[in-house]
Amino acid sequence: MAAMIKRRHLLALAVALTAAPFAFAQSRPSVQVEQAWARATAGQMRTGAAYMTLVNTGTEPDRLIAVATPAADKAELHTHVMEGDVMRMRALTAVEVNPGSPSVLKPGGLHVMLMGLKAPLKAGDSFALALTFEKAGRIETTVKVGAAGASGPGASDGHGAHQHKGHGS
Repeated sequence: MAAMIKRRHLLALAVALTAAPFAFAQSRPSVQVEQAWARATAGQMRTGAAYMTLVNTGTEPDRLIAVATPAADKAELHTHVMEGDVMRMRALTAVEVNPGSPSVLKPGGLHVMLMGLKAPLKAGDSFALALTFEKAGRIETTVKVGAAGASGPGASDGHGAHQHKGHGS
């Protein structure tokens, strides 16, 4: 009788463990990293920044809480804020990623600050970046390096990826 009860408990535990990942996956937000890019750095600059768009296709809000890359000694979440007439950078503890509202990391706003670059960022190169979210967990992405003056992903002319129709270029 004790053996039968033990088998029932083991069977119930096995069923619960098998179903748990499916229940967790359905409630966990799905975050996608789109168009991760950085600007090339000049000379031996030891700092840089990475930009991207974070899209939450789930139903619950999430938060980007950490970033890391082998390309730099340290990576942090930062934003720019106006203090009087001066624009300053501030470290952040998290970036909100809400369903239906992409979080855009771009020059002059939210960004990943790269400190202690191990090598200059050169146009055409790429590097790995790990993003850790409260609910979605760790997501690995590849950051493509554009021109030094690029204003968007895929830009090679220092003006972003847009066209200059009617401007003589």
